[in-house]
Amino acid sequence: MRIKFLKIFIWLIFIINLSNISFSKENFFEEGVKLFNIKKYEEAKFLFERSIVLNPKHSNSYLYLAKIYKEEENKKKEKKNLETTLLIDPSNEEAILMLMEIGIKETNYSKVKELSKRFTKVCKNLCKKNEQILEDLKNLEPKNES
Repeated sequence: MRIKFLKIFIWLIFIINLSNISFSKENFFEEGVKLFNIKKYEEAKFLFERSIVLNPKHSNSYLYLAKIYKEEENKKKEKKNLETTLLIDPSNEEAILMLMEIGIKETNYSKVKELSKRFTKVCKNLCKKNEQILEDLKNLEPKNES
C-alpha cells in the first residue's frame, strides 16, 4: 500500500513540474516581448535565451534575438538568428523579410531574389513589403548598359 501511494505521489510531482516547465517556456518569451517593446534589450535578450534553453525549437525567440541584434547593429548575430529561425520555421515571413533587407544592404541581389520567391510562397500578412523590397531591388541593381 505504501509503495503504491509513493508511486502516485511521485507521478503527481512529475506532472506538476512538467506543467510548470511548459508555463515557464511561454512566460520567458512573453516577458521578453514585453521588455523588447519597451526597448529593454539586454533584459529581453536574457529572457529569450532562457526560453531557448527550455525549448531550443522556439523559432520566435530566435527571431526576437535577431531583432535585438539588429538594434545593436550586430549584423553577424542578427543574420545567424534569422537563419536559425528559418531552419525551425521555414515559412516565417518576418525572418525572410529581414534577411531580404540584409541582402539588399550587402548588395547580394541573387539572394534577395531567391528569398523573394520563397516569401511569395508563404506570404500571408506581409505581402506588400515584398513588393516594396523588389521595387528597391530594381532601383539598386546595376543597369546593363550594352
